[in-house]
Amino acid sequence: MKATGLAIVPPPAAAGQPRVTPELLASVLARYSRSNDGLANILSKVDLANPDASIDRILKFVDYGHASIGGLTGGLAVALDGVSMWLAYKIFELAQMADGQESSTRYITMTPASLPAPDEIGIPRDLAARWQDVMARAFDAYNAEYARLDALALAKPELVRLPAGAKEAVVTRLRKNYALDRARYFIPFATRTNLALVQSSRMWAQLLRQLDSLPHPEARAAAALLRDELLKQSPRLMRHSSADAACQAQAAAELETSCALGLERLSTAQLADEAWVHVDRATAPFLPERQSVADSLRHRANRYGQQGSATRRMRVTFALNNIALAELRDLNRHRTGNRYTPLIQGGFYLPPEIDRAPHARLLADQAALTRELLERKSPAYVHSLLLGAQTPFEHGTHADKFIYEAELRTGMGAHFRYAEHLSAVLREFFKQAPEAKQWVVEGVAEPE
Repeated sequence: MKATGLAIVPPPAAAGQPRVTPELLASVLARYSRSNDGLANILSKVDLANPDASIDRILKFVDYGHASIGGLTGGLAVALDGVSMWLAYKIFELAQMADGQESSTRYITMTPASLPAPDEIGIPRDLAARWQDVMARAFDAYNAEYARLDALALAKPELVRLPAGAKEAVVTRLRKNYALDRARYFIPFATRTNLALVQSSRMWAQLLRQLDSLPHPEARAAAALLRDELLKQSPRLMRHSSADAACQAQAAAELETSCALGLERLSTAQLADEAWVHVDRATAPFLPERQSVADSLRHRANRYGQQGSATRRMRVTFALNNIALAELRDLNRHRTGNRYTPLIQGGFYLPPEIDRAPHARLLADQAALTRELLERKSPAYVHSLLLGAQTPFEHGTHADKFIYEAELRTGMGAHFRYAEHLSAVLREFFKQAPEAKQWVVEGVAEPE
């Protein structure tokens, strides 16, 4: 695992503008909010070559509850190489104010060499060899199914939804994606990936506090590496980034719930799809909503268009009983609202193009290993899961953000499986908000 901070420098067009460090930026803007002197006057009183005294005077307010000052640092960018897919998932779950990217499963080498060492992720020593064996067999299944599906798509190109007149390079890419996206359910959740995040000092400190409070050794190691990089850019505002009692208590409660529910529901059978939606349009009696849903949506040219108050005020919570971790990794990155899952294996998804029978022994051995870890209440159980593991998932947000997500995840290029999930959710949404149907653009995920 490696963390690398990226320092942002101004482009040539901004050469004449004042240059400030992240914490000096926070200091100057904090002073700006407590003065009517104007920005030029405030900057004239700061020695830009030696700003520490000014920074220390102002940033002491952070210790008196003014945490918003930590949000004035601008975006601090850090890349984190070689983390498990689980940790990448967890970071995106916790960092709800961040912008970020993660390596796609389409571009990661799928061999046991892509796994962390068992002790890095807390696999008990007496189970390490067993874990390595199951994970190696999972990679074998992935590679075998990918090769078979790629050959099938080559022999029967009609299986791949190709756009008319597609160039040969596009045809090859889409054919390979057809195979990659169906084989990926065998990928271990422990497989190494890379991610990068950009967020303010305030949000970094909050994320590190939560990572440092988790019982997973990989999370704590990542917190230490990230802190070392962030101290170079924002040393004062990182002082509140260590584990605390509240975060530790919630992490312990989360593990307790997951282990209990995981043992209760552990299965390798494929769960039938269920989607649940709750729409809440309640408003205060003194501030009713006067706009129609149609008027909120009708003026958009595409999903990025501005929506009106009728959908921006409407609350939407949706839940799926059986989203596979492969799809959860994507839906988990929608930052608005709150997402929740106990992260268990209540079933195991494989697409219809894959015969389950040849993989029954692998799935049985993987589930038995997961059961052993759950019985021990080991946080390492997450690293025994494969991306086909199906878990319940809930996302609470507002209707404008939900509509954007549904249009994106059913639109052109969307993965076939989360397009199925979001189409099911939209059907339930339209039952409660039928007037939205005419204005929401539900796609068919073509081409892949």
